[in-house]
Amino acid sequence: MKKEVKSKKMTIDKLAIMVADGFESMKAKMATKEALKTQQNVLDIVLEEIRTIHEDNKYFRKSISSLNIDGLSYEKRLEKLEAKVK
Repeated sequence: MKKEVKSKKMTIDKLAIMVADGFESMKAKMATKEALKTQQNVLDIVLEEIRTIHEDNKYFRKSISSLNIDGLSYEKRLEKLEAKVK
């Protein structure tokens, strides 16, 4: 059983239409300038939020470390006072 293969002749016009259709489909898939501007605006907002979070974390770490140092110094003072009392 052999299948008969019908060959379709390709003409210059058909080839040109195929190429044009390919370009049109690619053009439809590409982002527009407005979409890129919107995406850039969103990325700028996200970056600003990340910077804000980073600054907040730095402030938090600085505050916690000073509290930790204060707590240690108070514990040492209490130990000295307890030693004096005994």
